[in-house]
Amino acid sequence: MSKPNPIEVQKHLSGVDYPAKRDDLVRTAERNGAGEDILAALRELPDRTYEGPSGVSEEIGG
Repeated sequence: MSKPNPIEVQKHLSGVDYPAKRDDLVRTAERNGAGEDILAALRELPDRTYEGPSGVSEEIGG
């Protein structure tokens, strides 16, 4: 599976209050109508607290 576009991921994370845990990111993306590719990428992130959008993009961009 290819990695989702980080810009698309951030669109679906609109409204996240950082710092945020992985599960918070997944829940927000689900509420914002993210596709399965984005949700799968978020679920695969290390289970830690993310300080901001750039940290999430770095992990997904890998």
